[in-house]
Amino acid sequence: MKSNHTSLENRVIFDVVKPGAAVLDLGCGDGELLALLEREKRCKVQGIEIDEQAVYKCVARGISVLHGDIDTGLPEYRDKSFDYVILNQSFQQLKQPDTVLKEALRVGKDVIVSFPNFAHYSARAQIFFKGKTPITPSLPYEWYNTPNLHFLSISDFTGYCRRRNIKIEQSAFVSGGKRIGIFPNLLALIGIFVITANGG
Repeated sequence: MKSNHTSLENRVIFDVVKPGAAVLDLGCGDGELLALLEREKRCKVQGIEIDEQAVYKCVARGISVLHGDIDTGLPEYRDKSFDYVILNQSFQQLKQPDTVLKEALRVGKDVIVSFPNFAHYSARAQIFFKGKTPITPSLPYEWYNTPNLHFLSISDFTGYCRRRNIKIEQSAFVSGGKRIGIFPNLLALIGIFVITANGG
């Protein structure tokens, strides 16, 4: 459930997670990030992934992974049973992102969400000048084969958090292997947010 555009993004998420934390990765792909957290930070890690081939890769890495659809919710997990729940490049691929995020905020003390920014200037230019669905390094698909179901911007997500009374604890923005410090909605290819339920 991941794009290949994740090395700096994984490092940003890795830096957020505290050593020894309990981590659940929803849409964990081949388990690269979880393996890094387990090996270098001694985290207790678990993944959920719908793609069978990716599940095999997780197992080959020694990662605890469930083959399942996160759109159906997380009823088997208790409230705040993980220090971190991660939605790394999987949030925009969900059928029910609102429902899954509520569940993630229930199960995790902190939730880390990353997604491609549809309002990046290159995407805007392609729509404006070509009149076509944009293709960028973080959105590398044609309209007919994209796994992404929801195309959101960094501004969309911050507005969503405000309306849902979700607290943004930290944010980071990435483009071309570098962090972006200004005008992230225009210049960042990927947004990364650490969020909590207000009062949680």
